[in-house]
Amino acid sequence: MRKTRNYRREYDTHGALPVQKKRRAARNSARNKLLKKGIVRKGDKKEIDHINMNPLDNRPKNIRVVSKKFNRKRQPKRK
Repeated sequence: MRKTRNYRREYDTHGALPVQKKRRAARNSARNKLLKKGIVRKGDKKEIDHINMNPLDNRPKNIRVVSKKFNRKRQPKRK
C-alpha cells in the first residue's frame, strides 16, 4: 500500500518558517532586479547565484547568472 503525503505538514515544517520566507523573498527579489534590468528573461533556464552563498546579500557584485547545473553543483552538502 502506498502512503499519501501530508502536504500541509510539509509546508508547516519546511516552507513556512519565518527565516525560510525571508530567504525565499530575498532570492525572488534578486531575480526580479535582474529581470527589470534585462539581464535574465523568463524561461531562459538560468539561475541567480549568490557568490557568498547568502541569499540575503543582494549586492550587485555578489550576484551572477549561471546555469542550473552549475548552481546545483555549488550547493552545500545536506546532512
